[in-house]
Amino acid sequence: MAAALPTWAVLAAAFAGGRGFAGRIRNFGILDIFWGYGFLVAVVLAAALGSGWGPRRLVLAGIVAVWSLRLGTHVLIRVARAHPNEDPRYGQWRQAWGRKFSGRMTGFFQLQAASVVLLAVPFYVAAANPAPALAPLEFVGAALALAGTAGEATADWQLAAFNRGRRAPASVGQRGLWRYSRHPNYFFELFTWLGFAAFAWDSPGGAWGLVSPAVILYFLLGVTGIPMTERQSVASKGESFRRYQRTTSPFVPWPVRPAGRP
Repeated sequence: MAAALPTWAVLAAAFAGGRGFAGRIRNFGILDIFWGYGFLVAVVLAAALGSGWGPRRLVLAGIVAVWSLRLGTHVLIRVARAHPNEDPRYGQWRQAWGRKFSGRMTGFFQLQAASVVLLAVPFYVAAANPAPALAPLEFVGAALALAGTAGEATADWQLAAFNRGRRAPASVGQRGLWRYSRHPNYFFELFTWLGFAAFAWDSPGGAWGLVSPAVILYFLLGVTGIPMTERQSVASKGESFRRYQRTTSPFVPWPVRPAGRP
């Protein structure tokens, strides 16, 4: 855990700078970019400051970097293409918070920086493991994390391709992974975090790594993931999205249900 405090200090400064820039361009969607790339900072510092076996730290840094760079770059492209339009979540908060929006967003940026430090627990645990060889479960964890990254990238690519070709504003993308899950990108993100937790499991204190996928699952299913995204989709697409809800699994990819079944 030696890297946790330096990671927090670096990210707190970076997110503070991001908050200032977001205010200048009036687009707080850049917070999601900082969050995605923040894990690259976390794993690099964990690997550099960790006391464990060097090759393990390099493998750990590699698998996390692939995921973090992919996610951060995907969000960067999405935000840049939409600018000056802001992610609807932040627009809703602007209206709900009124004059308090600016101050609350300053705190929210720092809360997100702290969330990166919390979620990076599997990195700190694995980076301190002195065992001079990778355990079988570490290979499994690395494979799960890379498979989750590939699945999330595929889902994001399929959704972006649909949005580029979409003609009717109320149309709903149901091709590829989106035919079997309303949120395959969220499902594979959890898959990735389970991989990170599995990689850390055989390290001393490895059970602490389960905190990260548990927190991710809570937010995906109960807070800012599926609930908020679906409210926005129902508001913008109406009955077409409600039909999609009646036939398609909300999270885990699953065969499509007939429209008449509950």
